[in-house]
Amino acid sequence: MPPDSLRASREILPHRADSLRQRFDEERMLNRLKAYSRRKTLAGRAVSALFNFTKRQEERAGLDAVLLDRQFDAHNFKIVRRVNIRTLDAFGYSLTDSTKVPRSFLDKSGNAFHIKTARSRVRQVLLFRPGQPLEPQALSESERLLRQTPELLDARVLVNETTTTRDSVDIEVLTTDVFSTSGGFELGSATAGRITLGDQNFLGLGHQLKNSYRYGRGLKSGTDQEPQQWAYEGSYTAPFRHFIFAQARYRNEYNYRGGGLTLRRDFYSPSVRYAGSISVNTFNQNVALQIPAPGEPYVYYPLRYSVQDAWVGRALRLRSYDLGYENPGRIIVSGRVFNTNYRAVPQPEPGVPISATDFQNGTTVLGTVGYSVRRYYKDRYLFGFGRTEDVPTGTLLSFTAGYEFNRAVPRRYMDVRLAAAGFSTRSGYLYGAVGVGGYQLMNSSRRWEQGILSTELTSFTKLYNRGNWQYRHFLGSKATVGLNRRPGEFLQGITNERGLRGFSPGQPIQATSRFVVNYETTLFTPLSLLGFRLAGVAFADAAWVSERPRGGTPFSGSPYTGFGLGLRFRNEFTALRTFQILVGYYPRGITAANGIRLFETNRETVTFTDFGLGQPGTGLYQ
Repeated sequence: MPPDSLRASREILPHRADSLRQRFDEERMLNRLKAYSRRKTLAGRAVSALFNFTKRQEERAGLDAVLLDRQFDAHNFKIVRRVNIRTLDAFGYSLTDSTKVPRSFLDKSGNAFHIKTARSRVRQVLLFRPGQPLEPQALSESERLLRQTPELLDARVLVNETTTTRDSVDIEVLTTDVFSTSGGFELGSATAGRITLGDQNFLGLGHQLKNSYRYGRGLKSGTDQEPQQWAYEGSYTAPFRHFIFAQARYRNEYNYRGGGLTLRRDFYSPSVRYAGSISVNTFNQNVALQIPAPGEPYVYYPLRYSVQDAWVGRALRLRSYDLGYENPGRIIVSGRVFNTNYRAVPQPEPGVPISATDFQNGTTVLGTVGYSVRRYYKDRYLFGFGRTEDVPTGTLLSFTAGYEFNRAVPRRYMDVRLAAAGFSTRSGYLYGAVGVGGYQLMNSSRRWEQGILSTELTSFTKLYNRGNWQYRHFLGSKATVGLNRRPGEFLQGITNERGLRGFSPGQPIQATSRFVVNYETTLFTPLSLLGFRLAGVAFADAAWVSERPRGGTPFSGSPYTGFGLGLRFRNEFTALRTFQILVGYYPRGITAANGIRLFETNRETVTFTDFGLGQPGTGLYQ
């Protein structure tokens, strides 16, 4: 019965919008589109194909639950009897609805061109094996690692309760694939662009193939010699058991050629005790040792060298007073040795600043002691549309020290880094990190050089709801400040992930220090377009740079800025999950006369940084 309007409270009575004040009725518009899509006309069939009005059965955003849950604590230390693995194709299947199967032509066609992930690849990621005792949190950690595997969309790791006994368990593993082959095209102008092609699951074995080719870059050298107008970057990565990865990579662009091979194993989980890697890299560059006078061209000198690198680390577990739950804190000790051999060094004319200590062959030994705490939470509507996503939080404190042996002047290195992150469904996510390090000459001067100060800030608000529409605000900032850098050492510009998205400068920006701020608002809509969920994007980017030799504060000049609007399409079932079409306005630095540029990009809004220590390093100056 309807409530008595004279006695019922305002919360009980149904809310009715004021017809005089209401300007836009979202539900009414969607119902009209839905009714129109049922028509048998050509326009009605087009609306039915473009928009998906099926209500999605998904949990609300902001799951306030730790990923390492304890629902399977009763099975800890039981013997794993059998592991049944079932992999599903990319389209038409759901882990939450077993009755859902591919029915449409698009789903069946996509699966026909897709190679399903091999069960041997899924078995590589699991932290348990048949015949061995089931360690605490092995099931939930395996599920998280499967979900973070790029070739898998989602995963469930469950205990078969019907066959479980007092001393043994049977485990069911269910996974759904993504359509691993991806490609992209970014049009800069009529004669310039970027082509990408890759596969995250080559032959269903988890091998990753990436290729990126840029053409028509419009570079000018200021001399009669025409610079290289194209650039290529590619890599091939193959996974093995025990989370061991092998990678080959190559990069070729104007004034830079490099490649290398790496065999590595990371601290992929808090349960890992040992990690390490070994790699070989070669570099062939032409560097400018100083900024020329206005109107004069840059003068480049050859720089050829190779680097051999190896490291190993050990994680020490802290005491836990709960027998069924490990202490998340770890003390990590690691050591690294890398050797640098120069085959060709700059030989400038007299008067160009270069010292005897620059570009010397040497061997560096580094050691790191750190404390790490890692926790994971779940949330939704961060990068995906309703898909469960893992949010890392924790604390990291590390101290690195080392010594460089060379024939000129030996040097010692010191580095300190601090990072912390917190997450709440009410206030959002906040991550902050700061690090400082550099070399000290072991001679009478005791001068510090090749220093770097780096900071990072990542933040997003809680999810705001307005009917079936949700939105978040994202804010990120990164700073790389050079401290007494060597001549010829410059950062790799301020474009895309290093600064302003969609920014295409007419001349290379030779910066020695950089400070970047990125802001974005993402509006998640309930609409779908050919299987792609639709979101609106508004962004504002700013980058301050310093071109002064050897580094220093980047705030001495006016910033480069970019503002824009666009649409983001995301399909959780493909490797190229995000496809964005944006229009940006850049008041300064772009080649277009009006400062407006239309571009496509698959760049994510923000990226998470985990709290596991890796190899001892000297700070990334790039």
